[in-house]
Order: sequence, then C-alpha cells, then structure tokens
Amino acid sequence: MRTGLFPGSFDPVTNGHLDLVRQSARLLDRLVVAIGTHPGKTALFTVQERLDMLQETCAPLARASGCDFVGVSFADLVVSAAQRESATVLIRGLRSASDFDYEMEMAGMNAAMAPGVQTIFLPASPAVRPITATLVRQIASMGGDVSPFVPAPVVARLKQKIAASIRK
Repeated sequence: MRTGLFPGSFDPVTNGHLDLVRQSARLLDRLVVAIGTHPGKTALFTVQERLDMLQETCAPLARASGCDFVGVSFADLVVSAAQRESATVLIRGLRSASDFDYEMEMAGMNAAMAPGVQTIFLPASPAVRPITATLVRQIASMGGDVSPFVPAPVVARLKQKIAASIRK
C-alpha cells in the first residue's frame, strides 16, 4: 500500500488544498492529511475544526479516486509524522519558483533525516495558484467574498468564526 502524507496548517482548507488532494489521491492508496501545529503560531480555527473541515471537503475527493483518507495532527517534525503513519511519500504543492526553492531545501533536510520518505512536488493547477490560507483569512476578516477560494462549507465556517471574533 502506497501511503502519502500531505502536511500543512489548513487554516482554513482552500481550493488549492482540494486540488492537491485530488492529484495525490490518483497516485496513492492512502492519503494522510496532517495538520501541523506550532506553539508560536495562533490559528484561526482549532485543530478539531480543521480536522472536521478536512473530513467534510477533502475525504470525499480522495475516496472518489479509490484512495483511503485520514486526517491527523502533529506537533513534531513532518518526517516523524510520516513515519508514524507509515508514509513513504511526502506531498508538497508548488505554486511558484520561490515555493520550489524553499521546498527543495526542506526536501533535502527531510531526506537526510528520513531516507525512506520521498518528497513529491505537485504543481498547483493554474486556477488555484494564487490562493493561500493567509490571504483567505485576510479577505474574510475584512468582509470580502472568499467563495471563489474555498469550498462552500468553509465559507460558512469562516463567516461564523469572523462574526464570533467581532462580537468579542
């Protein structure tokens, strides 16, 4: 069974993430989407909310391609998470040349720490290349329409989250 780990913050899940899940699911038997947490970063959504969004939006796409789907979180090294999940592939998306430069450095370090885990770069489809979770959060926080950038269930969750933060 070929298992891949697709790590990220997924805060929130974007159409770019869905694009990579679709691509990955065609290559793998099992896809583990792993939410990385960092104590120094404050996320908009809790880990559980992000796991729920992944299950709602990404799991059906993976399963439609005959790929098993698992959502997990981790707070240590990506390669450690990959090894725990028996993943032999790390999935990394590329939107630009600057992404490539950064990801090549990470792939080299990951390969040194875990030689049995191969990094695969997948290019983002042209329609989703400009989408980042950071920009989605900024647009949503300023009252903008994020529906072209995230799945419908995420639009609703963003509206609720932003409205709740305004009431505080």
